[in-house]
Amino acid sequence: MTSSPSDARPLALVTGASSGIGLELARQLADRGHDLFVTAEAPVPVAELADLRARGADVREVAADLRTGAGVETLYAAVVAGGRPLAVACLNAGIGRGGAFVDNGLEDELDVIRLNVLGTVHLAKLVLDDMVLADAGRVLVTSSIASTMPGPFMTVYNGSKSFVQSFAEGLQSELAETDVVITSLMPGPTDTAFFERADLDDSLMGRAPKDDPAKVAHQGLEALMAGKSKVAASSLSTKAAALAAGVLPDKVKALLNKKAAEPRGEG
Repeated sequence: MTSSPSDARPLALVTGASSGIGLELARQLADRGHDLFVTAEAPVPVAELADLRARGADVREVAADLRTGAGVETLYAAVVAGGRPLAVACLNAGIGRGGAFVDNGLEDELDVIRLNVLGTVHLAKLVLDDMVLADAGRVLVTSSIASTMPGPFMTVYNGSKSFVQSFAEGLQSELAETDVVITSLMPGPTDTAFFERADLDDSLMGRAPKDDPAKVAHQGLEALMAGKSKVAASSLSTKAAALAAGVLPDKVKALLNKKAAEPRGEG
C-alpha cells in the first residue's frame, strides 16, 4: 500500500467484501476516512474497487480462501506487512447451505463451519492479539438473527451463527477492561446473493422482502463506533424478530424457521 499521506488515515479490514453487506461496509468505511484491505471468495469487481478508491481510500485486495488456515494466515500477513495497525476489522465473510441436512453433501456443510466458525475464530485470534497489545481497535462480527433460533433446513448455518454470536459475547466480557470494542451485527434476511448461493431462493424466506444491505452496514458501523455490544439490523421486522426470539420457546422458533426455509414442494 502507498505510504505518506494515507498513513495518517485509519486502516480497516473487510472480509466477504465482493458484494452485499461486506461491500457496503467497505464503501462506508471509505466514506468515514479509512484505507482498506478487502477480501472475498470471489474477486471484488474492478468497478467496485475503482469506486472505493474514488471515495478517497487506499485499497488493497487480497486473494485468500478463509475456509483454510493458510488463507487466513495469508490475509493477515498481507495486512500487517505495511506496519500499520488495524483500526477496524469487519469479520463478515460467511456462507449458508439450505436444504435438509441428511440430503446435503457433507463437504458443503463442513464448508459452512470452516468459513463461519473456524475462519472467524482464526482471524479474530490474529487481529485481537494485536489490538489487545495496543489497547485499541474495533471488531465488527457479522452474526445473524438466525443465531437466536434453531434452523431446520438451515441447520448447520444457524448453528454456526449461534457459535459466532456466543463467541462475540464471550470476547466482549473477556476484553471489558480494555479499549478494544467488539460489536455483533445481527442482520435478518438481507438483499444479497446469500439466498441464491445457499440454494434458498425457492423457500418462503428466499422469496420474501429483504433488508437493504446499505442500511444494515450503516447500522452495524454506527453501533461499532458507539461501542455497542450488538445490533439487530435493519428493518423493524428484523428488530421485532430479535425481540420475539428472546421470549418464544425453541420449539416454536424451530417451527417458524422450518416453514420459512423449507423448499417449496416439501413437507
